[in-house]
Amino acid sequence: MNKKIIVLNGSPRKLGNTAALIAAFTKGAEESRNQVSEFFLDSMNIGGCKGCFGGGKNPDSPCVQKDDMDKIYPVYKEADIIVLATPLYYWTISGQLKCAFDRLFAVAECNPDYRNPKKESVLLMAAEGNGFEETLYWYDNLEKHLAWKSIGKVLCGGVMAIGDIKGNEKLEEARKLGASIQ
Repeated sequence: MNKKIIVLNGSPRKLGNTAALIAAFTKGAEESRNQVSEFFLDSMNIGGCKGCFGGGKNPDSPCVQKDDMDKIYPVYKEADIIVLATPLYYWTISGQLKCAFDRLFAVAECNPDYRNPKKESVLLMAAEGNGFEETLYWYDNLEKHLAWKSIGKVLCGGVMAIGDIKGNEKLEEARKLGASIQ
């Protein structure tokens, strides 16, 4: 296997358009012998970050809150690539993804200087319209702040109802992005 990839699926729809992008990306990534682990955040018990700065004392369970993030932490720490997958909600990522991503700060708290693990990342996003600018601003600045490297973005607009993405060229773009990971 080449790379370990973690997908944080921030959609509330288990079989929605974001899921279709993830499936296409995963197919390509696995064709290139990468290992992909996906977390469907909407079905997990994940509390919001408390901003307590109390994490980092136990590297195996870095947050003071004990919930389903403990399933994500070990996979996240081992991953080479993190995929942020989400529908566009009010011009940004879903609350499910934001909540889980904020909680990853507990891993950075394991380091005295709050250094985040170095990762490559991907953004997969489905939307009714095409107003991705706010999310791209957030994502690009997040990458700079964390010193991560984005290896690709697939932004698919015009897909509101479940299944609208069927036959969309963005599915092949997502598959190719996954397949390009060596």
